[in-house]
Amino acid sequence: MKDHVTNSATISRRGFVVSMLGAGGALVIGSLQSQAAEIGSTPWEGPVAEGAQQFTPWIAIQPDGKVIVYVTHPDIGNGPVTQAVSYIYEELAPRWDDLQAEYASPNRNYRLDNVYSNVGGPLAYFSGRSTSEPRRTAYMTAAAGARERLKAAAGAAWGVDPAAITVAEGRLAHAESGNDAPFTDFLAAAAAITLDPEPQPKPREEWTFLGKQAPGKIQLPLIVRGQATYGIDVRLPDMVYAALRQSPVMGGRLKSFDFDAIRDMPGVRAAVEVVPNDPGEPNKVEPPFPFGMAPLTSAVAVIADHYWQARTALDALPIEWDDGPGTKWADIEMMNQAAMAAVSGDEEGNVLFSVGDVEAELARGGTVVEAEYLTPYCDHVNMEPLNSTAIVTDDRVEIWHPGQHTQMAWAMAVQQTGVAPENVEAHQTFVGGGFGRRVFSEDARMGVAVAQQYPGVPVHTIWSREESMRQGRYKPLMAARLRARLGDDGLPTALHVRVAGGPGFWTLGVADQALPLVIDNVQVDAVTVSDFHILTGSYRGPGYNSATFFLESFVDEMAQAAGQDPLDYRIALYSKWADEGWVKVLEELRDKSHWGEPLPAGQARGVAIGNWGMGGRANAGTTCGAVVHAEVDAEGRIRLHGIDVAFDSGRVMNRDAVKAQLEGGVIMGLNMAMNEKITVQNGRVVEGNYDQYPMLRIGDIPDIRIHFGGLTDDDRYDEMGEPPMGPVGPALANAVFAITGKRMRTQPFREHDLSWGGAA
Repeated sequence: MKDHVTNSATISRRGFVVSMLGAGGALVIGSLQSQAAEIGSTPWEGPVAEGAQQFTPWIAIQPDGKVIVYVTHPDIGNGPVTQAVSYIYEELAPRWDDLQAEYASPNRNYRLDNVYSNVGGPLAYFSGRSTSEPRRTAYMTAAAGARERLKAAAGAAWGVDPAAITVAEGRLAHAESGNDAPFTDFLAAAAAITLDPEPQPKPREEWTFLGKQAPGKIQLPLIVRGQATYGIDVRLPDMVYAALRQSPVMGGRLKSFDFDAIRDMPGVRAAVEVVPNDPGEPNKVEPPFPFGMAPLTSAVAVIADHYWQARTALDALPIEWDDGPGTKWADIEMMNQAAMAAVSGDEEGNVLFSVGDVEAELARGGTVVEAEYLTPYCDHVNMEPLNSTAIVTDDRVEIWHPGQHTQMAWAMAVQQTGVAPENVEAHQTFVGGGFGRRVFSEDARMGVAVAQQYPGVPVHTIWSREESMRQGRYKPLMAARLRARLGDDGLPTALHVRVAGGPGFWTLGVADQALPLVIDNVQVDAVTVSDFHILTGSYRGPGYNSATFFLESFVDEMAQAAGQDPLDYRIALYSKWADEGWVKVLEELRDKSHWGEPLPAGQARGVAIGNWGMGGRANAGTTCGAVVHAEVDAEGRIRLHGIDVAFDSGRVMNRDAVKAQLEGGVIMGLNMAMNEKITVQNGRVVEGNYDQYPMLRIGDIPDIRIHFGGLTDDDRYDEMGEPPMGPVGPALANAVFAITGKRMRTQPFREHDLSWGGAA
C-alpha cells in the first residue's frame, strides 16, 4: 500500500502555500455549525483564534503563539499525531508545548478541493503509516515555508539578511544586531510574503529532533487525567441510545419483530428496522478506501433514554429471522474441511506468481517436502465495542465515530443519507483499539441508518460486546498446501504454494515474500471457497499474519529435511535475496538471542522471519524476525522464557515508539497463534465474550527484547505495527517442534496435544 500512496500522491504548490485570510487577518474556513467545540466531545477540534495566520492547510499560528497542526489520521495508540507535530517541530522550531493538533475533518478536505487526500491518497485519513513519505514531505515543506516567511518578515523589519536569523523555541533572533522577538510579532507580515521557489525541508543530516528524540504521545496527559473522549464517551444534549442486533447468521434477513411487546418498558422510545440496500446509492462521493462502501446488513435497533434500557428491551423483543444459506455450515470443522479440500484438490487456482517450471522440477524426485496448514477466523476483540453517534436531518448530518479512517465514516454518512457532502461533518474521537476492525466503518453507516429513523435527535448506537464479536470482519480462515523439492545443498529448487479461503480472503504476503523470489521454479496460486458466508476483513497484518506462519513453518520443515540448523538454513536461503536486511536481521537474532547455546531438557529456541509491505520488492516494507525461547513440560504446557525481535525498516525516527509498536505486535501475534479462534455452529458465530475467547494475561507475557542492530539505514521509514504479527507464531511452533518432535500446522496452538516423554 505504501507504493500505491507514493505513486498517487500529488503535492501542489497551492497545497503548500494557500492562504485563506478574511478581513482583518482572521482565518476563514467556513465550517458547519457544530456542537463539538461547545461541549468538548472530541479531541483536538475547535475554532482557530481571531487573528491567526494560516500559511498552509497543514499549520496555523495563533496570536498567542500556539501552532495548530492539522492532522487527518486518527491516533489509535500508534502515535501518528505525535509524529505529525514532530515534523513541524523539526522545521519550524516552536516551543514544544505550543504545538497543538487539530483534526482536519473530511468536510474541510472536501471544501478545500481534497487538499489532504491529494497528498495522502486513500490512506490520507487512515490511522496507520505515520511516517509515510508524502505525509512527511507535506508537513515538513509547509513548516519550512512558514519558517522562511517569518524570517523574511523579521529581516525586513530589522533591516538584516534573513539568512542570518536563527529560529528556536518560537523566537527569531539575529545575533549581530541583538534583535530577538517571538513569532507572533511577524504573523501578519509573514502571511503576505511569497517565496519562489518554496523552501525544501532540511536534509536528514541537519535534523536535530527527528531520530534523536523520543517524545511521548501528546495525548497521554488527556488519557491520564481521564479527559480523552472515546466514541463510547460521547455525550450530547438530549442524546438517546440505540442497541443494535443483526441477523445471527451472516447474510440472513429480518422477517418481523413485535414492538408492542416492549413498547411500555422503561425508557423505550422506538424500535426501527435497518434495511439492507445497495451501497452504491446515492453515490454522492467515491469511497476513499479501496474496499468500497460497506453495505448495510439486516438489523433491528431499540431506541431508549439509556443504553441499558435499550439493551434490556432488545433482549425481550420478539424477533423472527430468515437465516439464509449460511446455516448449511453445521460447525467450523465443515468449513475447515472445505478449505483444506480446496488446497488439496485439482481445481485450478488463480495464479498469483509464477516463474520457471514447478511441476517439471518437482517430478525430478529426490527430497520432496510437503505440508498443509490452517489458520482460523479470529476476531479483533477491541476493548471499546463498536459504536457511533449521529444527528440526521433532511439537510445536515453530524457523526461522532471512533474509526480508523475518518474519511470513510464521512463517506458512509454521505452515501447513506444522500445529504450534500459539504453539509456532512464527521468528528473523530479517540479509539479504544483498532487492529483493522474499524477501517470499513459499517458501524458508522449502521449508526447513521438508525439515526435517520429518529431524525433531529442525537442517537448513540452501541453494538454490545456480543454483537461486536459475533458480527465481526474476521481474520480469514485460510488453508495452505506447500510442496518443495530440495537440491543437493538442501535448499529448495522448486516451490508450489496453494492457499484457500472464503470470498475476500487476503492473499497479501504469500506471493510477495522473499521465499518465492529466491527460488528458480515457483508457483503461488489461490482458490476461493465461494459459499463461505462469514465476513472477513483487515486484521493487523492482513494476510501476512497467516502467510508468514505457512511459509516460515515450512522453511523449518525444509531445514529439518536437509539436516541443517534452522537459522543457518535461513541465512543461506535469504542471502540469495537482493535485500540485505533479511540476513542482517537473522544475524542480529543469532547474536542477541544466544542461538546455539545449550538449553535444559524441555527447552528450545525457534526462529522465523517475514516482511510486511515489501510487495515483492527489495529494500521495501519492514522485515521482522523473532527468536522464541520456549519450554514445554511433559504434560504439554507451554511456558515462554523470552522473545528476541530484530527488524529492518530502513531507519527509525522515534525509538521508544518503535519499541512499543513491536512489543504490542508481538503480544497480539502471540495470542493470535496460541489462543484465538472463532467457531461457527449452524451458521452462527459461537463466541460472544471474553469468557469464550481466551486471551493472554499479563503474567503470561515473557521478556520481549527489541534489538535495533538489523537496521540497514536504507532511505525509508516503514511500518511497525504490522510486521511483528508474522514471525512470532511460527517461531514458537518451531521451538515446540524442537522440544517435542510435534509439528503444529494449525492454529490455535492450545488445541494441540504437546505432551511428550520429557521429565515432569
